[in-house]
Amino acid sequence: MVVLSKIYTRTGDQGSTALGSGARVAKFDLRVCAYGTVDETNAAIGIARLYTDGDADQALARIQNDLFDLGADLCRPSAEAQTDRADETGLRVTDAQVVRLEEEIDAMNADLTPLRSFVLPGGSPAAAHLHLARTVCRRAERLAVELATQENVGAAVLRYLNRLSDYLFVMSRKLNDNGAEDTLWQPGQHR
Repeated sequence: MVVLSKIYTRTGDQGSTALGSGARVAKFDLRVCAYGTVDETNAAIGIARLYTDGDADQALARIQNDLFDLGADLCRPSAEAQTDRADETGLRVTDAQVVRLEEEIDAMNADLTPLRSFVLPGGSPAAAHLHLARTVCRRAERLAVELATQENVGAAVLRYLNRLSDYLFVMSRKLNDNGAEDTLWQPGQHR
């Protein structure tokens, strides 16, 4: 259990921060940018939750918790890629978390009208905020993929971020009256 009795420490006043391993890095380090953008995704989902209830809200709450797991995974580098397991190196995202997203995407998507064009972000307040969360998630994924070219990143982290952006897209359509309230892109309409 984490206990935070003092919020500020002054240890980052010179532009560095501690990773989960205790190592200090610059606040602009790619690893910090990646897990910081995961945190931003989580905050965007929190705003979307202001407009959800029931099953959708419960699913998003679980995802927010998963994103803390994912941030913990990213903030603790390992000497070798620690994919899909939690052990002495710290909390790691698992394939089971990815599979759960896939199963929920499939269940939501079953009720949606197939798309014939791209969807413009918007619709209901919940859907609009989920579209924003989706784009922030895509940025987190790009940063994590870049980090993976330089350092070890668990494969499940990359898969989870990739599926999560799909999940947020599909849920936005579901919350737009199963896609009936989606606004579709009409290429060249305003030339």
